[in-house]
Amino acid sequence: MLLKTKKSWEMPEAAATPEAVWMNRRDWLKSAGYAGMGMAAAGLVAGGLPRAALAAPITGFPADRNLRYRLDRDVTPEKEATTYTNFYEFGSSKNIWKAAAKMQTDPWMVMIDGMVDRPMTLDAADLVKKLGSMEERLYRFRCVEAWAMAVPWTGVPLARLVSFAQPKAGAKYLRMETFLDKEIAPGQAQSWYPWPYVEGVTLDEARNELAFLATGIYGKPLPNQNGAPIRLVLPWKYGFKSIKSIVRFTFTDQRPISFWEELNAKEYGFWANVHPGVPHPRWRQNQERMLGTSNYISTQIYNGYEAEVGYLYQNMETKSYRDLYH
Repeated sequence: MLLKTKKSWEMPEAAATPEAVWMNRRDWLKSAGYAGMGMAAAGLVAGGLPRAALAAPITGFPADRNLRYRLDRDVTPEKEATTYTNFYEFGSSKNIWKAAAKMQTDPWMVMIDGMVDRPMTLDAADLVKKLGSMEERLYRFRCVEAWAMAVPWTGVPLARLVSFAQPKAGAKYLRMETFLDKEIAPGQAQSWYPWPYVEGVTLDEARNELAFLATGIYGKPLPNQNGAPIRLVLPWKYGFKSIKSIVRFTFTDQRPISFWEELNAKEYGFWANVHPGVPHPRWRQNQERMLGTSNYISTQIYNGYEAEVGYLYQNMETKSYRDLYH
């Protein structure tokens, strides 16, 4: 049974303004002049109203499972997957879930810009509704640090966002950016990191059936530490490519320089495809430890998704074979 916890901003129903008097949330924002400003990312409060009063949370959980996507291992226990996470905005340890709880995700404004006919800014919940019904997928997930998990993600294919945005013919890449708010993300006060976090993929990768915009995990909305309210999941690449808490999608003809690539290109390449035969300078990649266990299993090329994505990298002109996998 779902129990609702009353929030501090909620008031008794009898005290609420009559529906006929109150304007639609989006119409009100537009008339107040806040449309397109990215209020959540900027930390603004409109007209004296607390952010939560304007909230439109993403709904539709749990979603139906897409049975095309199956696992060859047990699903990772939920506690392991939601408390052992990388999110450098909140610190460099794995135990950042308490610090991430400060992040407000309703509303959460998302910008779509660059080489598109109609740049726009809209709430994450509105965006997800426009992209169609959500589904649940079971995916393997592999970190470059040689740990792994198996997760039931809820969301929509990234290809739908590409179609919705209608990129211009010359666009070749999709650049993504996460929030920037030093007041709630102490890690962003560390000036040696190239904030905000940026990632990118080719449009061919973005249109691949496996590329997924996740809004939930384990049949529930994403916890903050897992990238609420909307994140990328690319199961054939190392986890740092799956950018969290996205606030901007930019279509471009220039290859994006990703966060870790800018910080240390010798260790973190643009492609970051999983390959057991190409070790990272600090971690062997031929084996991986499943979260919640002491068991190591053999790593598969493209994390076991070669049949789905291998065609993307055939006949590519790269500096070396290694470039596709580190």
